[in-house]
Amino acid sequence: MPTENEILDALKQCYDPEIPVNIVDLGLIYEIRFDAVVGTDSGSQQDVTVDMTLTAQGCPEHVNISAQVKARIEQLPGVRNVTVNVIWTPPWGPERLSPEARKQLGIE
Repeated sequence: MPTENEILDALKQCYDPEIPVNIVDLGLIYEIRFDAVVGTDSGSQQDVTVDMTLTAQGCPEHVNISAQVKARIEQLPGVRNVTVNVIWTPPWGPERLSPEARKQLGIE
């Protein structure tokens, strides 16, 4: 089953098409939760819930970005279902940018 770090690594392949920085380094991922799947083979699969935000509430790409997140995580072994919640509290701000994102965007 994947770890939080493995999920974050997978999500570094997801981008907001308007910003050339991955969604992890943009600070859009707020929380990742795991729930073991109950059943005969419950030890081998889990459901994953991701709480994330976007840089602006009116972002026209929110559906596509959410679909990217879901698809990337569902490719990982041991993941059964993925739920992506786009939330607005707390609001995103540039202070959430990683040092790598700041460097890529020329902010320092």
